[in-house]
Amino acid sequence: MNSLLLAFYGDDFTGSTDAMEMLTMQGYRTVLFLDPPDPKELRLNYPDVDCIGIAGISRSLPTEELEAELAPIFERLSDYKPSVIHYKVCSTFDSSPQLGSIGRVLDIGKRYFNQQHITPVLAGAPPLGRYTVFGHHFAAVSDVVHRLDRHPIMSVHPATPMDEADLRVHLSKQTDCSIGLMSVIELEGDEKEVWERFSQKQEAILLFDSVKQSDTIASGKLMWKLAQSTAPLFVVGSSGVEYALANAWASIPELNRRSPNYTNTNKRTSEAAPLLVLSGSASDITRKQIEVAEKEGFVSVHLPIEELLHPESGEAALHNLLNTAEKVLAEGRDLILYTAKGPYDSSILKTKERLKSLGISGDKSGELLGQLLGRMMKGIATRNVTRRFVVAGGDTSGFATRELGVTALEIVAPISPGAPLNKCYSSDPAVNGIELALKGGQLGQEDYFVRVKQESLLMERR
Repeated sequence: MNSLLLAFYGDDFTGSTDAMEMLTMQGYRTVLFLDPPDPKELRLNYPDVDCIGIAGISRSLPTEELEAELAPIFERLSDYKPSVIHYKVCSTFDSSPQLGSIGRVLDIGKRYFNQQHITPVLAGAPPLGRYTVFGHHFAAVSDVVHRLDRHPIMSVHPATPMDEADLRVHLSKQTDCSIGLMSVIELEGDEKEVWERFSQKQEAILLFDSVKQSDTIASGKLMWKLAQSTAPLFVVGSSGVEYALANAWASIPELNRRSPNYTNTNKRTSEAAPLLVLSGSASDITRKQIEVAEKEGFVSVHLPIEELLHPESGEAALHNLLNTAEKVLAEGRDLILYTAKGPYDSSILKTKERLKSLGISGDKSGELLGQLLGRMMKGIATRNVTRRFVVAGGDTSGFATRELGVTALEIVAPISPGAPLNKCYSSDPAVNGIELALKGGQLGQEDYFVRVKQESLLMERR
């Protein structure tokens, strides 16, 4: 088995596929697992893999539950002996002192990876329209770049609204560690000059700016040089970490790759099948994507969440819904099942009230809805009317995919940056080989669902 260049844990599922895509597009074979594989099984079943990922759920976890989730993960990732261990966060840095705390993760990492003095943090991901300048974070929506605290989606995020653009200030509310900055100015110059500036930093956490390719490459070279003397190097950040490291590896002949490594392109399902979209996203971008798909002929159904969550009516409501979905899909029509259209959908408040009446805390809503969507997806898969699915919503997709019974994923085709189409591996024949696209609320073009459908049609003709 090749030595692993990198092993990552993603704090949500769609973010994990984003990191996998960033590596795959640079030619590094990457497999994403739902649970950490045994090191011996990994060597046996994936002898030529360059990088691996573990799709997690920590972004949706209360801060006090993070230690129990991450301690065994960090130990297992260390067992794989990679050069870099990456805790992958959303490129919009979703977190708060109470939920999915990145600061708490950094504290935990300091204890488990105590051989390193500095923990690098890189949030920017230029290919996704995410930028950090002098510590302040920016994110694009429809080609318009917004400061994070004025971002039309993240500033009103239902779980972790972002009210601070300076990531040093944002993190300081979550950790007592000292936080420094490697600015765009300090990343300029030749490698020796940049390393000297980096070597003078004394803070426990070091945030890296990321605006353009040159400073991203400089960050990647710094991290890779550090990894050669401190392995494994623990890093926190977005898929910009993969982007930075892959660009650094490109200058090393024995590590350079030439083209995307889509290993499963010739192993895809050949049967014609409609597309089923399951959306647990309240993002306004997802709302627009649903509406564009509707105009293109997709059938859409607003999920009766109150009925589905009711202890007495839930099973009957789910059965009726699956029957309706089967009928639509059997007719060859594409279908969208969604929980809400945008952040101001009145059903969101009703869902919260229903959860409260059932004694379920708000921070568990993503898990509950995700499991519900997963049951729907598995119910349709066993009825064999389609094997092509999309799940929208970063917090819900991980729970949905686990409920489906997927073991691992590998990319078969890019669709939109951060939201590729994947092939599923599973011991369940009804699930093994399913094509599944996962997209976070903020990702994808307005015609994203249509693009997934078109990609499937193109592959059928090849």
